[in-house]
Amino acid sequence: MNRAAAEARGRRAERRAAWWLRLHGWRIVGERLRVPVGEVDLIARRGRTVAFIEVKWRDRAADLDLAIDQYRLRRVAAAAEMLASRFAGPRDDIRIDVMLLAPRRLPRHLVHVWQP
Repeated sequence: MNRAAAEARGRRAERRAAWWLRLHGWRIVGERLRVPVGEVDLIARRGRTVAFIEVKWRDRAADLDLAIDQYRLRRVAAAAEMLASRFAGPRDDIRIDVMLLAPRRLPRHLVHVWQP
């Protein structure tokens, strides 16, 4: 798959993840934010919880278990640390989540997947 096709597929996955989160009471407050140390696909808020979310799409649901690794999570966590002051207040809970998507499957939302 070429770079442009992969980019388009990633954007579609992020839109689906955002839709799913909204249906579950989240408000999307940021999308595709890049900082020197990494990128966060989605930032969502529900009440006092702010989630920095990595979105992964795989063509086969069986491949989803291997879609995320410690390296990617560290980059998301580093980016979240840089962005937190823009999106979270001092009393907010901040967490790193992952959304896993595949064709003909409901999205899988993994909650609080990273502890520094």
